Amino acid sequence: MSRVLSTDEAKEAIRQIQSIVNGGLTDQIQALDNQGQRLSAPDVWDGPLASQFRSQVWPETRSALEKAKAELEQLRASLQKIATDIFTAGGGQ
Repeated sequence: MSRVLSTDEAKEAIRQIQSIVNGGLTDQIQALDNQGQRLSAPDVWDGPLASQFRSQVWPETRSALEKAKAELEQLRASLQKIATDIFTAGGGQ
């Protein structure tokens, strides 16, 4: 039989993670993406640094943001199961 442990610290940690993810972190990532796309438009910003931003900086950053959003969505999907397991193991208190 495997050991099951659910402390108040574990319960609080899962609540905090849920609060952070559900409380706007993904919205902030989307806002960064929107502003980066806006800044990438040549009719908004142009010149040598703008060109470098469009061709190098922004594509790498946008890829990282998209990966972060996808991973947060996976975490969000797992949180309910994790919470249920933790609260069940700890008697739901």
